[in-house]
Amino acid sequence: MLFHIYGEMSLWQLLGWCLVFVGLVVANEIARRTKAGGIFCFVILPVALTIYFIVINIGAKSFAADNPTIVQMNGWFHYAKLYAATIGCVGFMILKYHWGKLGKVNWFKAWPFLIVGINILIAVASDFESAIKGMAAGGAQGGWWYSSEGVWLYGGWWNILNGIAGIINIACMTGWWSIYTSKDGKDMLWPDMTWQFIIAYDIWNFEYTYLNLPLHTWYCGVALLLAPTFANAFWNKGGWIQNRA
Repeated sequence: MLFHIYGEMSLWQLLGWCLVFVGLVVANEIARRTKAGGIFCFVILPVALTIYFIVINIGAKSFAADNPTIVQMNGWFHYAKLYAATIGCVGFMILKYHWGKLGKVNWFKAWPFLIVGINILIAVASDFESAIKGMAAGGAQGGWWYSSEGVWLYGGWWNILNGIAGIINIACMTGWWSIYTSKDGKDMLWPDMTWQFIIAYDIWNFEYTYLNLPLHTWYCGVALLLAPTFANAFWNKGGWIQNRA
């Protein structure tokens, strides 16, 4: 089953997806509409999470041994993505609100391109890692390997192809010097993030989650990708990358 949606729990799983999707859309609106919302989501909340991560990792062999974050999400990828995205969002706020000298200089408009590129490269590195470990286990046809998150992954040449697709995504990002703040001051807009690029990115990213994060594909691979695309399509045109981050 593609998303393991079956049996008596299928309706609850669908309801859970809807709640996650709506929650992501609402959280994004809170973060983008006010400075206070952005500071809470991208400064206060990450600081609180950092304290939480430190505590559970200290207790990983004792009181936090069965903690879901330790058991299922303690690989390098999750931490790299979380903090890269958080730093990116802070930079987006600097651009949007013209904070300090950075928010007023033209060269800092390259920040979104840089941080999105880094985020894509993190996924590319993870894809290549899966390919290397899979082929080490099963040869050229690929093979199973056990991740640090307690999940068996089937890695192979397809991970390499998807990693290359991620690099192509980076090469297709253009027009970062044309980034500007919306008239109402709520959004950092990147007009060159066209619907063609967004669809290509979403397909690539879904493929990544399906290959490397199978336990999260239903939420991370579908809800998390559709939420910013939905907002960009209906009321926040040009703000996709801000929504996605």
